[in-house]
Amino acid sequence: MPTLGEKPEQVDSGKKLREKLAGSFGSEAARYDRTRPPYPDELVARIVKASPGPRVIDVGCGTGTLSRQLKAAGFEVLGVEHDELMAEAARATGIPVDVSKFEAWDPAGREFDAVAAGQSWHWVDPEQGPRQVARLLRPGGLFVALWHVFSTPDPIAQALAGAYEEVAPDAKLLVGHSRDEAVGFYRAGCTRTADAFVNTGEFSNPDQWSVSWDQSYTTAEYLDLLLTMSPLALLTSDQVTGLLEKVSAAIDAHGGTFTSNYETVAVAVTRN
Repeated sequence: MPTLGEKPEQVDSGKKLREKLAGSFGSEAARYDRTRPPYPDELVARIVKASPGPRVIDVGCGTGTLSRQLKAAGFEVLGVEHDELMAEAARATGIPVDVSKFEAWDPAGREFDAVAAGQSWHWVDPEQGPRQVARLLRPGGLFVALWHVFSTPDPIAQALAGAYEEVAPDAKLLVGHSRDEAVGFYRAGCTRTADAFVNTGEFSNPDQWSVSWDQSYTTAEYLDLLLTMSPLALLTSDQVTGLLEKVSAAIDAHGGTFTSNYETVAVAVTRN
């Protein structure tokens, strides 16, 4: 479930492309940490309530946004992150991180109370991932994956879609979607994720959580955020420049600021 809502088959046309996209964030670690929003306190509180204990793995922890929130809530957090640059950024904020792809990570016999994944589970192999979680969790342990659903006012969404179509017509990325389409897409992804876990026979009690909230952006702030989005890894530097210019003009025409309504969705299952 990539960040801008593009369909997996449009983004992941092969393993090398998938790895390119997954590895596109490290070079923008500081920008990523600066621009990507934290998770709603209500959802963090639900994780705390649902977990049978404090030991948690943060899958694909990135720069440590979710890790820091869980740590502040009283968890003992260990990040697992395949990108060394992202791991360094998380460590700089006090989060211990092992550098590894989650599927290949060796827990050295350790057992955990919860496994969480913020904006990252779509990069994990859908078959190997649930099996790895089953190995890590104690009975009654919690798995939860969360995603922010980014949406913008129609003029901005249409400008973004038009800019992609003009500068990169062959990329065929699904952007500029309506909020309802985006939320529906992510909720369907949560259902597929829950099914993948339950079908292993190792998990039960699937549940979905969501919180709606608003975030205001200036032109500069939104362009900063866009530069952390994986679809830009598919573009040349000239294409990125052209896209940002067009989106900038659209936001300026909209008054130079707008409010984005986010929906943060989550799927949770329990280890049998």
